[in-house]
Amino acid sequence: MRVVSLVPSLTEAVARTAPGLLAGVTDWCSHPADLAAARIGGTKNPDVAAITALAPDLVIANEEENRAPDLDALRAAGLDVLVTEVRTLDQALAELHRVLVDGCGLARPPWLDAAEAAWAALPAPTGDPRPAVVPIWRRPWMVLGHDTFAGDLLARLGIRNVYADHPERYPRVPVDELNASGAELVVLPDEPYRFTADDGPEAFPALPAALVDGRLLTWYGPSLAEAARALPSALR
Repeated sequence: MRVVSLVPSLTEAVARTAPGLLAGVTDWCSHPADLAAARIGGTKNPDVAAITALAPDLVIANEEENRAPDLDALRAAGLDVLVTEVRTLDQALAELHRVLVDGCGLARPPWLDAAEAAWAALPAPTGDPRPAVVPIWRRPWMVLGHDTFAGDLLARLGIRNVYADHPERYPRVPVDELNASGAELVVLPDEPYRFTADDGPEAFPALPAALVDGRLLTWYGPSLAEAARALPSALR
């Protein structure tokens, strides 16, 4: 079987399970580092002609990361496109099973069971959740809003996203408003914007900053088990 992945998380999931299946991946697919597959453009601007030329049996995509016109063009070219929707951990686990087992015809991988078990083993948060803002970009400042996978992970770890009820999923919010939001913590991932100790915390002088691995917070795949182990301590 030949698979083209338009989603870095799904690329890692397939590569971990059956790397020989991947015929093409995006320029943003960084895991595993030694991935050998044709590069077919970005998640938002895939080269439809190049993908078609690879003659994949399946293209795997995501409704948030990929654009509907590109997916429609791939279908019009006669390709089978499997589109995932991931807004929660439970959805992520179910969609990974759907991609790997139903879509790719593979046996359910042990790492998926390990990821599910790792999150199930975490103790339920006690006390009031800690209010936090979670920037994902600056210039302009953008934060996690409602209905996001990362927000669901944080909620399971006792962190309440203060913009979880915002009508937008990734709203633009001035930094002065973020500082006046009532948050007691700022969570700064290193992707999609690369926040570091020298770039980000200084904008929130009154808040403790948690610098976290963006892959652990936002990717759904083999990193989920590591995320269950590493994120709780990173968010203290």
